[in-house]
Amino acid sequence: MARFALIASAFSALLITALSGYIIIPWLHKLHFGQTIKEIGPTWHQKKNGTPTMGGLMFYLGIVLAVAIGYTLLAVGAPQMFAQSWSTQMVNMFIAVMSALLFGFIGFIDDFIKVVKKRNLGLMARYKIIGQILVTTGLLLSLYINGTLTTIVNLPFFGAVDFGYFYYPISYLLIIGMVNAVNLTDGIDGLASSVTFIVMLGFMFVSSLLGYTTIALFAAAVAGGCAGFLVWNFYPARVFMGDTGSMFLGGAVVACAYCINRPELLIFMGIIYLCEAFSVMLQVTYFKLTHGKRIFKMSPIHHHFEMSGWSEVKIDGVFSFIAFMFVVVGCLFVYFG
Repeated sequence: MARFALIASAFSALLITALSGYIIIPWLHKLHFGQTIKEIGPTWHQKKNGTPTMGGLMFYLGIVLAVAIGYTLLAVGAPQMFAQSWSTQMVNMFIAVMSALLFGFIGFIDDFIKVVKKRNLGLMARYKIIGQILVTTGLLLSLYINGTLTTIVNLPFFGAVDFGYFYYPISYLLIIGMVNAVNLTDGIDGLASSVTFIVMLGFMFVSSLLGYTTIALFAAAVAGGCAGFLVWNFYPARVFMGDTGSMFLGGAVVACAYCINRPELLIFMGIIYLCEAFSVMLQVTYFKLTHGKRIFKMSPIHHHFEMSGWSEVKIDGVFSFIAFMFVVVGCLFVYFG
């Protein structure tokens, strides 16, 4: 029954998200919620100017309903699973969903300021960070109260390591950094959706393996939502997810890792996001140290390959393949660990 619930959750999210495009995209057009393409980007991106953004709203309804459908199927078909420990899992699922939605809400405010208030920089950085700190605090505190959070992390080659009080500042940096890294990945058609689709399939497998069935349901729903969004977002994109979608996905990724108490998996599962973020950090640092020289033609690194002649479809394919390989490594690490 658990397997059927996972499949139902994934396909429900796929269908609801894909079908919602017929309503939400015309609505975004009507409201003139179009993407403004920055002149500092690749010149050929200018033709995308005006493409509807904030399409991440398509995720929200599809994923939340899909999680509810999967959970209902479990409740009806496998009531024996609802033991005392199951209430902890149910709360974990709620924490994961709310964390993703709250991170997504920060992205929504950012997009709203860009497209409605016509401020291309969006939400001021300090307010964005404050919001992300508050959501991260809520995530960690909720998991601690629910009895899921521990300061022990299983590191490759080192085994179980107790970070003690250092666990919390590291977690703040990791969670906020990863959410923003997913946001950076959303720079070309279909990239964030396709990579996150693979990452969520990995978390679905790992969560099931470790007995976190409700988090597996959530991961399956997010994977389905990404697949449904790709119907509209794959090159040439008819809608962009905006920060509304990318921060939601970033929140979903970190929530899955922390709700199963395996944050170290972000090293494997989030390799593409990490590479995108580090490419920006390297570029900025090198630019300042060398007074104007660059390592990459443009950062994040997907733009470097784009300006080197790679098509957006090729970048999507290569990055997704790399993500898949590292997700497999992460799954094997858990399976044999």
